[in-house]
Amino acid sequence: MKFTIIKYLITAAVVVLVSEFAKASDKLGGLIASLPLVTVLTLIWLYIEKQPVSKLANHAYYTFWYVIPTLPMFLLFPYLLPKWGFWPTLLTCIAMTLVIFYVYAIVLKNFGINLL
Repeated sequence: MKFTIIKYLITAAVVVLVSEFAKASDKLGGLIASLPLVTVLTLIWLYIEKQPVSKLANHAYYTFWYVIPTLPMFLLFPYLLPKWGFWPTLLTCIAMTLVIFYVYAIVLKNFGINLL
């Protein structure tokens, strides 16, 4: 239980740190947010918890494939935000990402990569 609380605190601290950097500098905040900090932390936690190497490798592998369909959101969000406001833009981006992901998963299945 104690380890779980430490994991939560460190992981939350990373998110807070990124948002603080983003307040100070758009570019620096974007750069830090684009780093795979959550993935690296997850790999560390899995390793510390003595998960099999295959679990860590699969996590990294699937993270790669799952990141790609999220990228268009980062272009659509700044375009829609001034026109629609925050919540409608965010919801639209989430919906668009889900649709793109679904189509992407169907296409990749033809190449032997199963994401669903």
